[in-house]
Amino acid sequence: MARRHGREPVEDELKGKLTRESFQEALKIYRFILPYKWHFIGGMILLVIGGGVFVFVPKLIGEMGNVATDKDKANWSFTLNQLGLMLGGIAIFQALLSYLRIILFTVVSENGMADLRSRVFQKLITLPISYYDERRVGEMTSRITNDVSTLAGMLSSTLAQFVRQIVTLIGSVIMIGLMSWKLSLIMLSILPLIILLVMFVGKRVRKLSKTRQDALAQSNVIVEENLHSIQIVKAFVNEFFEKVRYENMLDDVVTSSMRLAKARGFLIVIIFGMLFGALFFVVYMGMLMVQNGDLLLGNFLSFAMYTMVVAGAIGSLGGIYEQILTALGATERVREILSEESELEVKPIALTDETRFDGDIEYRNIEFNYPSRSDVEVLKGINIKIKAGQKVAFVGASGSGKSTLVRLLLRFYDPCTGQLMVDGKNANNYDLDIYRSNMAIVPQEVVLFGGTIRENILYGKPGASDEEVIEAAQQANAWEFIRTFPDDLDTIVGERGVKLSGGQRQRIAIARAILRNPSILLLDEATSSLDAESEKAVQDALNVLMEGRTSIIIAHRLATIREVDCIYVLDKGQVIEQGTHTALSMVQDGAYSNLAKLQFEISMT
Repeated sequence: MARRHGREPVEDELKGKLTRESFQEALKIYRFILPYKWHFIGGMILLVIGGGVFVFVPKLIGEMGNVATDKDKANWSFTLNQLGLMLGGIAIFQALLSYLRIILFTVVSENGMADLRSRVFQKLITLPISYYDERRVGEMTSRITNDVSTLAGMLSSTLAQFVRQIVTLIGSVIMIGLMSWKLSLIMLSILPLIILLVMFVGKRVRKLSKTRQDALAQSNVIVEENLHSIQIVKAFVNEFFEKVRYENMLDDVVTSSMRLAKARGFLIVIIFGMLFGALFFVVYMGMLMVQNGDLLLGNFLSFAMYTMVVAGAIGSLGGIYEQILTALGATERVREILSEESELEVKPIALTDETRFDGDIEYRNIEFNYPSRSDVEVLKGINIKIKAGQKVAFVGASGSGKSTLVRLLLRFYDPCTGQLMVDGKNANNYDLDIYRSNMAIVPQEVVLFGGTIRENILYGKPGASDEEVIEAAQQANAWEFIRTFPDDLDTIVGERGVKLSGGQRQRIAIARAILRNPSILLLDEATSSLDAESEKAVQDALNVLMEGRTSIIIAHRLATIREVDCIYVLDKGQVIEQGTHTALSMVQDGAYSNLAKLQFEISMT
């Protein structure tokens, strides 16, 4: 994973290890359960009560053995029937406690993790574009799904098992000590060694668990990319290639899973081997004491059951410890996202006359290179002045810096040197949400959401009326095809708009921009996907939309920018020509005139 920006990364030596610092950091994630603390406390109380009651079950069964064999030597003055009824009552009581505990912990885990997912999602959508330049979508999706699900399992079941086993372990050890200190010493002498082995092997288990999670996340990346680009996969007949690529990644998942399984198996072998060895020895010694009359048969039965409870509790703690380590690894990855610095605060935005821009724009000696390509200088000393209400165009070959100028204006990135001024004020001095609310963009590669046409147009102005939506669609020359659909505005566009043609998607995006009513309009080849019949109508609608507002057009087709106020020709990150279409066309051997001649000659042939 690439390093994060805006803060120091988590110390590498803390990763893969359970330390006081890493544990304390991990606990910060669980602040999301604080609103449900009373449900959590109630569930914990029920766990303790249930574990405490269970501790008396072996004692009760042993007493039944004493009554059945020799009632006179029994410790309690109860009949066998009464003891049986007590066991039945405990079973019913435990069942009720379990039901209530499950309900309470489900409230905590589901609501708490829903809050966490919401916070992670909010964080993801407020991170700067530079964060996404260095990460893949599938990896981030895995964080909000797999890792948060791991944390939810920790709250709903793992933590409950841990507390229950601890309570029964402590209670059983106390009961063993009260019944026979000799046998208890034999049994308990093995515990420190087992605990040390659990801690030692557990570190290895945690590291392997994190490796497996990372491999699984990478496999999800491939699935995500293929589903998003399924048309390209099929167009290039690369199904076999993608199948092999995914299977190779799955091989890594299987390999890391096998290493994890071997470490877990080794841990379980050690724990159960030592525990059952100690258990068999205790059983042998106990039977000798019964034979010699030093211990009642029923008391030995209780002691043997307590010993098995202790063995089972310790054995379970090994697996629970591994699950806790896995959850701690998940918290690391989630905390990495949450600790990133957001570029804006999520809140409702409504432009007022005071916050609406006039639209003056100035690029002052702008130099820029992308953070992910710091060795490539994209813009070199750009100086451009655009007055409010002007229509300007950026022209040049691919890679000349046209789109980068627009990205800087949107503040997706900050200039390396120089200043970007809007209405005479440094762009960085505006609140980012207000700043971007003054702009609208119609990109060349239109991105639509998988909902309805209405929802996609409303994205420009959430809360607008149907009349406003229809008017925007009409101005974008989109209403004519929208009303031919049986569900008109409620037509589902499909994932990324796949159910619409390229021209239809383009017009939906134009309607979205029209509805936004921006001060600054950004058009990135906004008519490139339209057929000849609809291009003129849409271009007319754009001309109306551009009136009275600053408009910047990225153009490859020069026929669409003949009427703009100024054309800036870029080459290798520099402005090499500027002027109107007429003036630039008259420059002998000029970059623009040569390009214009080439395009217009081709269009006439």
